[in-house]
Amino acid sequence: MRKETHVPKILKAVSRYTLFFLIIAFPITCCLMLFIRTMSGSMGLELTSENISIAAKITFVNVVALSILFAVIDRIRRKITVDRPVRKITKAAEQMMQGDFSVRIEPIKGFGDGEKFNEIIRCFNQMAEELSGVETLRTDFVANVSHEMKTPLAVMQNFGTLLQTPGLTEEQRLEYAKGVTDGARRLAGMMTNMLKLNRLENQQIYPKATQYDLSEQLCECLLQFEDVWERRNIEIDTELEEGVNVTADQELLTLVWNNLLSNAFKFTEDGGSVSLKLKTTEHHAIVTVADTGCGMSPEVGAHIFDKFYQGDTSHATEGNGLGLALVKRVIDIMQGEIRVDSTLGQGTEFTVKIPKG
Repeated sequence: MRKETHVPKILKAVSRYTLFFLIIAFPITCCLMLFIRTMSGSMGLELTSENISIAAKITFVNVVALSILFAVIDRIRRKITVDRPVRKITKAAEQMMQGDFSVRIEPIKGFGDGEKFNEIIRCFNQMAEELSGVETLRTDFVANVSHEMKTPLAVMQNFGTLLQTPGLTEEQRLEYAKGVTDGARRLAGMMTNMLKLNRLENQQIYPKATQYDLSEQLCECLLQFEDVWERRNIEIDTELEEGVNVTADQELLTLVWNNLLSNAFKFTEDGGSVSLKLKTTEHHAIVTVADTGCGMSPEVGAHIFDKFYQGDTSHATEGNGLGLALVKRVIDIMQGEIRVDSTLGQGTEFTVKIPKG
């Protein structure tokens, strides 16, 4: 094995030496011949075979010595300027192949091909950073999905076990069956949102822009929660400009308004208030959804558009942390803007700004 490993290296060394020998031999021989002819012509010296033989031997020795010197210098140069950077890049690539995406390569300082290698290193580090982010997202995604699925599945399992208890009253049976149904509905909702978000992020859903009345759409979305505000005695405050026409994907924006209104009602206590406003500028429609609910801290507000993030870490409120991620993605596709202003204990206000088209 060692002989097989060293043979190519020896052949490469011999080929490099031969190349230097030929490159050096030609100009030195030509220069020496020109020098001898010039000297013999100008000084009238007669060249004998013995003199030429001695000169040829000296020239050959010089060529051999210079070839060896240049080959050694080239080998050192290559080892410093080529082999070392290649080893660093190769080692880092092997670490990445083993799953270590935290590896980074320090830029090369020096001369030679350093700048070219630095360009490769910059690309490598950028690739490693992107892969590290993707791996983190994948790991977080799997962990979050597992956690979110575990809660409704545990609820369904517990209620399913209770349903098997003999001697249940009709009221108990209905209560336990409702628990199973609610868990299944929550699980189905999470799967639906995951599929929608995946399709949006992979650009498998393309907006179908049509012109429609945005104020009418907002009223329809709000009326879907009528039983909620009546049952919980929540005050509704609306301030909608009439006849606001926009050119956008009506179905996707319905998803936005339903999510924002659902959150507003979910986090507003009984007897609180929820407001919905619509105003326009020359080129934009601005929708505001506000509530007098529990609000959130700046730390929570900074992450609410992240997938699976829930400000209520106890998961006491129903949700899976995908609704606002969907909202943000839809608004981005519509080339709009969304902003949140919230004060802990006082309420939250979402402001959506979309082009009128």
